[in-house]
Amino acid sequence: MNSTSVVARRWKLAARTTPFVFAFFMAAIMAMLMCLVITAANAGINADYPMRVLSAYQLAMPTAFCCVLVVRPLVMRLVALTVHPHG
Repeated sequence: MNSTSVVARRWKLAARTTPFVFAFFMAAIMAMLMCLVITAANAGINADYPMRVLSAYQLAMPTAFCCVLVVRPLVMRLVALTVHPHG
């Protein structure tokens, strides 16, 4: 094992954190995309646009994170009901 893989392995989280890491990244990406679109649709794109997006994101990101954590089990059940488990 080379030193790069040892360092990369050391910085990775334990597998048990997967649902939380998934929720964090899903919330972060979706909240940002929604803030970009909704801010542009509501107030247009001008010089204040980046600051308005970041202001909206401050509320949207933690809200989205909590929502993904709560909704994930339901979504997993719905996927299991609609997708064949093998092939």
